Amino acid sequence: MTLGWLQIFRLGLVQLCIGAVVVLTTSTFNRLMVVELALPALLPGLLVGLHYALQITRPAWGLRSDTKGNRTVFVIGGMAVLGLGAFLGAVAIAVLAMSFWAGLAVALLAYTLIGFGVGASGTSLLALLASATEPRRRAAAATITWLMMIFGIAATAGTVGHLLDPYSVERLLWIVGAVTAGALVVTALAVWGIERRVPHPEPEERPTSLRAGLREVWSEPQARAFTFFLCLSMTAYFLQELILEPYAGLVFGLTAGETTKLSGVQNGGVFVGMLTVGIALSGLKLGTLRGWVVGGCLGSAAAILAVAAVGQMPGAPIVPAVVGLGFFNGIFAVAAIGAMMSLAGEGRAAREGTRMGLWGAAQAIAAGFGGLLGAGAADVMRLILPEATAFGIVFGAEALLFLVAAGMATNVVASRGAAHVPTVIAGE
Repeated sequence: MTLGWLQIFRLGLVQLCIGAVVVLTTSTFNRLMVVELALPALLPGLLVGLHYALQITRPAWGLRSDTKGNRTVFVIGGMAVLGLGAFLGAVAIAVLAMSFWAGLAVALLAYTLIGFGVGASGTSLLALLASATEPRRRAAAATITWLMMIFGIAATAGTVGHLLDPYSVERLLWIVGAVTAGALVVTALAVWGIERRVPHPEPEERPTSLRAGLREVWSEPQARAFTFFLCLSMTAYFLQELILEPYAGLVFGLTAGETTKLSGVQNGGVFVGMLTVGIALSGLKLGTLRGWVVGGCLGSAAAILAVAAVGQMPGAPIVPAVVGLGFFNGIFAVAAIGAMMSLAGEGRAAREGTRMGLWGAAQAIAAGFGGLLGAGAADVMRLILPEATAFGIVFGAEALLFLVAAGMATNVVASRGAAHVPTVIAGE
């Protein structure tokens, strides 16, 4: 028995909850640290980088789910740890206002929990989705679940942005507490009982260790090539992740609530972009995964340059450029995810979790590195250049990386979602 559309939708609710909690830590918290607390952007960059770095454990979670099953417990348990970490992150904002070192200690604990929570819950969920979904439904299932995650991010950012003004620490704690508690309840109800209805395939041969399991997957040319592509493209994708809201606050004078709403608007654009690709590919049979990935990269490059340009024009609106950035980011992301889900079931059987863990770790490391690089570069540039120009240089570097990723996608992503592995990348 494989997952039906109702079960896929239920698992998508878990992705929605993960997105709803994580957006608080990667947008709202870093805005408050940089603008309200006047701390360097490098600090939230390091904290978010820590949470991404800890997701290097994703292959271990994936291998464990391949060999032992019981993914439900780790989906729910991971969400509980993620929620606790997010709430402690809000507490850290309050403590930082009174004592830097005490607040930093709380923040380090919070982002450590966030990293482990996302790794355990997200990887176990994706492994269940990849292994229990019919191959012909995998790309569509990925689109559905990621659309729901982006919807959760956009809806949470917009709602929190509305509720957060006028800003106060007490208001922040109540909002974050409500979001995290609700996410845990919805996750438990959504995933409960699904795993019992689908068979857990026995591996052809159990790896003796995590190293052996990773060696098996890394020996597959398709998996290896796609890992390189993810590292490059996700570095570009996340380069502006930690600085877009501070940019809007410092250059355009937006309040905390307004910049959080801006994040919601951006992710609304991501949602529309993902939906566009899903309808075009699955419904209208327009284009190929390769074409949509390349188009998303090129469009993202143009949009981030527009975000940089409006900062040089007094009175120019930032919202249209941010919506465009979100739209093309969504096109790129869902096409890349479709390719990832198609590849997850190829190669040695019962290794879907290990492959998703490897790619999840690659994406997390690239995201952490990209966010930290963007925040650190913005801080350095702001020391010697006007605010708008400093941020604009970082946005220009992101555009360049997207152009390189577009070129790489033409060789790595095949038209039907599998990966074409060129000789240079595969090492054959």
